[in-house]
Amino acid sequence: MITIYIRRIGLWIRPVSSYLFTLLAVLAAIWAVRLNLLEESALASGEFETEVIPTSGLEIELPEITEVAPQPDIGRQSNLVTIFPDRPRMEVILYTVQAGDSVFGIAAGYGLNPETILWGNYEVLNDDPHLLKPGQSLNVLPVDGTYYQWQEGDSIHDIADYFGVGSSDILDWPGNFLDPIDPQIEVGEWLIVPDGRRAFQQWFVPAIARGSAGVGSAYGPGGCSGDYSTGVIGSGGFIWPAASQTISGNDYWSGHLAIDISAATGAPIFAAD
Repeated sequence: MITIYIRRIGLWIRPVSSYLFTLLAVLAAIWAVRLNLLEESALASGEFETEVIPTSGLEIELPEITEVAPQPDIGRQSNLVTIFPDRPRMEVILYTVQAGDSVFGIAAGYGLNPETILWGNYEVLNDDPHLLKPGQSLNVLPVDGTYYQWQEGDSIHDIADYFGVGSSDILDWPGNFLDPIDPQIEVGEWLIVPDGRRAFQQWFVPAIARGSAGVGSAYGPGGCSGDYSTGVIGSGGFIWPAASQTISGNDYWSGHLAIDISAATGAPIFAAD
């Protein structure tokens, strides 16, 4: 009987405790809402005063800031100068010859070999640097090489072989504006041949024939009229042949097998040997 009674009490207490816990939770929620409403009402009516804490008398200690020295490996320096890239020239320009110019000097002014000036202007200079005159218009190529005018029946292969370069050197040069697959070149069109070379027409002082007497006078005033029956033989020791010690411009190179010495008209000239 006691056991049955305790079990009945337990069955009755379990739902009652559950209801009690729920009732307490509801009362707590109601109390929290009511407290919140009271605080809002008090603030609206001005019952609560806010206290302003003066800061003028307070000493606030700020943390010490340590200056960090700039690192050289990450430092940056401003540069207000804009550097434009130095792109290579592709086009042929025309140069008007000035007084005092030389083939050697013009070439040096454009960073070219003097041979390139002759190879680019055969119709004007005919491979002779001394034909240069003020007022002439010369082609100045963008690179060392030759300048060729296309003729009827020409082929890229033949032109490249003649100037000692590969066909691709002509086809791939941007200044020629050629289609490497199907190049269309009109008769009379000019092509730049980079690094192209050809033989010069050399200009030598006429030699006096051996076994002739007095032939030197045939070359006009200043020609030696001695007996050259034994031939023209020098000692091998040369002297400077002019009073001036200045080179006029054209030095010794493959297209000019001599040096040009500056001298005024009528100045004395001496035999070097």
